[in-house]
Amino acid sequence: MATYRSVFDAAELRAQLNDAGINTKFMASIWKYVLQNPGCELGEIPDLPSSAYRLLRTKFKPFTSTVHSVFHSTDGVTTKLLIKLQNGAFVEAVIMTYDTRLGKYGGKPRLGGPRSTLCISSQVGCKMGCKFCATGTMGFKNNLTSGEIVEQLVHASLLTNIRNIVFMGMGEPLNNYTALVEAVRVMTGSPFQLSPKRITVSTVGIIHAINKLHSDLPGLNLAVSLHAPVQEIRCQIMPSARAFPLEKLMTALQTYQKNSQQKIFIEYIMLDGMNDEEQQAHQLGKLLETFQVVVNLIPFNPIGSSSQFRTSSDQKVSDFQKILRGTYNIRTTVRKQMGQDISGACGQLVVNLPDKRTRENTSLLTDIEDLRI
Repeated sequence: MATYRSVFDAAELRAQLNDAGINTKFMASIWKYVLQNPGCELGEIPDLPSSAYRLLRTKFKPFTSTVHSVFHSTDGVTTKLLIKLQNGAFVEAVIMTYDTRLGKYGGKPRLGGPRSTLCISSQVGCKMGCKFCATGTMGFKNNLTSGEIVEQLVHASLLTNIRNIVFMGMGEPLNNYTALVEAVRVMTGSPFQLSPKRITVSTVGIIHAINKLHSDLPGLNLAVSLHAPVQEIRCQIMPSARAFPLEKLMTALQTYQKNSQQKIFIEYIMLDGMNDEEQQAHQLGKLLETFQVVVNLIPFNPIGSSSQFRTSSDQKVSDFQKILRGTYNIRTTVRKQMGQDISGACGQLVVNLPDKRTRENTSLLTDIEDLRI
């Protein structure tokens, strides 16, 4: 069976158009038409050079992935999409919806209204093996193409208007670096026009990729899954940390921040008795006190009855936050948990195919991250 490339695979589409002597300016109009007409055939796209139609018909498809199932959380704010890829593998993407009018900011009511954030996967499975993450139990299967990454945004956009993107789904984004860069460039160009400031890439700390990320994707938000303030604990819960020593990682982050002049988001999962004591709060504060950061404390989401970790108590999380804020003046938030009932919360993304009863069109609209508030 012939294998087609996604029409949203920018590098491949650009190369094929160039080889055929067709102006690449038509790429944006091709994407716009497919976005507006998701069930279309590529031959229906108007106003292309005649030579473009044969190329599109023989090499590309509007979508190489399909939405297999949609799950809606009972809270009405999280939606998980189970997406089937052309090779038969599955990935998950999660939509989280927030109402920015709820709560206050700086003592004043917030402006705005509902907005949605999409959590995108970059790989099938993951080779990092973080012990608190369900995706790590899958092992690594394969990288997604840039088109398959962008298609997650297209599928989600058919359900709701997506304002923010976080690469915090399945996989380590910086281990699929070329496809990540290509996908983000598509998302920030026409017709998607997302601001780089509304796109966040999360990494466990792939140092060589962090060193070139700002020059390739300026303005992007960087989030680092730190999860421990000392190398020994990091290695216990994140085996990949052995390849990325904490001291070298912090040096890379200093350089990144100097070049980008942007805050860095620090993700810190709260594991009872492992990394949530007052001593570790002070160690983390001292590690980060020279940086401009936002620390996001993440309550651990159980990934099965056999998990070796327990969730930190609310009191421990609160005490940890108070030390970072009060002693070190580090902006610290606690992530609101969304979509736990559909295994759509942080660390819970692992492909479990639903049975026929749960495959029905259950709706799901939930947001995954609120890093910029």
